[in-house]
Amino acid sequence: MTVTQDVIQEVAFEAADAFQKKHFPDNGWGMCGFAWVTVYPDHKGNTKLGKQERRVLESMGFRKDWTGKSYQLWNPSKYPTQNVDTLEAGAQAAANYLRHHGFKASAGSRLD
Repeated sequence: MTVTQDVIQEVAFEAADAFQKKHFPDNGWGMCGFAWVTVYPDHKGNTKLGKQERRVLESMGFRKDWTGKSYQLWNPSKYPTQNVDTLEAGAQAAANYLRHHGFKASAGSRLD
């Protein structure tokens, strides 16, 4: 299976949905916040391999983060909630999926 933005979103959405239904079955709310996935490239951005890597990451919806050294995809599940725990479950699933496919990925979150 090819890693695409749609596949990442599907994996993340399924995890977020399962978490929401298990922990907040009555559409209850927890704390509000944000979640994302960070990918750390293998190559410097100005090299031929770095430019190819950047194109792949950008095709999956990732954008360079504020440090300029990694790429982030905010709310990879696109789950319609502000519940940070639900969004984090989706981001963690996306990071796990990306790691399984050879990317250096981690999930992050913060409260609003």
